[in-house]
Formats: sequence, C-alpha cells, structure tokens
Amino acid sequence: MARIARGNEFVDSALEVIANAVTVEQMRQALAVVLPLRFGMTLEQTAQIAGVSVGWASRLRNRFILGKPVGDGSVPARGGRRHQNFTFEQEAALLKPFLHQASEGGILVVGQIKPVLEEALGRPMSLSAAYTLLHRHNWRKLVPDKRHPQSDPDAQEEWKKNSPKRFRKSAKAGSATQSG
Repeated sequence: MARIARGNEFVDSALEVIANAVTVEQMRQALAVVLPLRFGMTLEQTAQIAGVSVGWASRLRNRFILGKPVGDGSVPARGGRRHQNFTFEQEAALLKPFLHQASEGGILVVGQIKPVLEEALGRPMSLSAAYTLLHRHNWRKLVPDKRHPQSDPDAQEEWKKNSPKRFRKSAKAGSATQSG
C-alpha cells in the first residue's frame, strides 16, 4: 500500500509558484507538490510529467515542503568541482615554479610535481589527480620535441657517418640453409 502524500498545506503556495514560475526547475518543483495532492497522481506519474526521475521528483517535492526552493543556491548545480582540494588560484601558485622551468625548455615530470602538491595538501594524492590538475591549467601532455634537450646533434651525426654498414647474407649461405 502506498503512503499518503503529505504537504496539503503547501498546495496553494505551489499553485502560486506554478503561475509565476520563471525557470523550468521552479515549475518542476511546484508540480511535484501539486500533482500528487490535487490530482491523486503517483510519484511515478508525477516524475514522468515533470520529466525527471522518481527519486528526483521526490527530492524536489520534499525540498519545496521544507522551504528550500530550487535555484536559490542551496542545491548545488550539476557539474563543477564539488570535492576540490585547492582553489584554482592556489593550484596556479603551486605550479608557478614549474611553469618557469617549462618556459626554459625543461621537461616537466609529474613525479616531481606530485610531492609538492602532496606536501601542500598534507596527504597523499593519486597520480591521476595530479594529471587532472595539470590538465585543468592547460598543461597538456608535455613531451620534449624530437630531440632531447641534453642531446648532442654533432655527436649523433658523427656516429651515423662512422657506424659500420650492415652485412648482407651471401646468396650461397641462404640457399644452403634452404636445401639442407
């Protein structure tokens, strides 16, 4: 047996919100109160009409009854950084010394950045969190150019010139192994 919907004393204020709704969220929240109480609809039917899940319809309804309207800032918006370790500005300050190193052609190694971040955070941090932080600050996969900064192009060219040529197998040796 289904529970009887509560909140009859809020129907009039919900009807007023429906009449003056500015956003879809306000309309959905008021509908979640009015439809079950005024028209005897189930929560599933209410959710289908409002275009939300059953759980979300129940949440909207309960928040209206508690006097917490949607869009007032008390309900966090979808997306964003809910569990951030540092603010964006703090992250930028922590990465500033490494930015100088990168601008001079140095190689950025996450293994060197991660301990600094962990020390500032005061606890261990996953490697993926460090990569995400770098990505957030537009540091994409930083790899050196086609040559290593400490390489010696002259020595490489000299080695290429003086390296021994490959020897080819003679035709006789190849035919002997096939027939034998």
